[in-house]
Amino acid sequence: MTLAGVTLLITGSNRGLGRSLVEAGLQAGAGKIYAAARNPATVTIDDPHVVPVELDICDPASVGRAREVCSDVDIVINNAASLANASAYRAETLALAMAEMQTNFWGLVAMCRAFAPSLAERPNSVIVNILSMGALAGIPFCSSYCASKAAAWSFTQSLRLELADRETAVLAVFPGPIATEMARPHEREGRWPAAEVANAIYDGIARRDPHIFPDPVAQSVATAYAADPWALPARFAGSLD
Repeated sequence: MTLAGVTLLITGSNRGLGRSLVEAGLQAGAGKIYAAARNPATVTIDDPHVVPVELDICDPASVGRAREVCSDVDIVINNAASLANASAYRAETLALAMAEMQTNFWGLVAMCRAFAPSLAERPNSVIVNILSMGALAGIPFCSSYCASKAAAWSFTQSLRLELADRETAVLAVFPGPIATEMARPHEREGRWPAAEVANAIYDGIARRDPHIFPDPVAQSVATAYAADPWALPARFAGSLD
């Protein structure tokens, strides 16, 4: 599959991996990129192929408006996410954990529900769900984030089967630690650059790879998971706490 001339919709496009996905999409030759953010003024990439779109994936009315504006999209990349960087077990309240689930699971579900019908009418259409290697096993001290991504992974598997007869591919991305604003400042050193992760994601989309592990840490996790999925939690406990 070539990305030349395709129309993309990328959620959470104003910073981090989302911004890098917009930039890499332009380099890959996308014809149009709907760069979605809650405040479209924060999308600062000045390019005639980039169309800023107001979108709050947790607001059904906002999702509905975006569906009308972006009706010609070929590939939806569900990138917007919330990370509390906190343990639900240790947190004083569940407010942050609930926000993670609202964005990372319910917001993703809302986007898939909204755009699946129009994608079914487009040849070579794709839904790309940006998950996390934490979807495969819990990582210490961000348990609610991992739970939200695990729920999104389970949904992604079911959606893939449901949309198979419509010929819309549903791809799952499992990044490792990325050097973006979502990470705490003291944790960014040594993480994989967002631009390289974005390029690897587009390589996976071009191959229609159902499971994309876009960085060396993620690829190492994929190998370990394939060998013994039950051992992965112990690996995370030993290396990521």
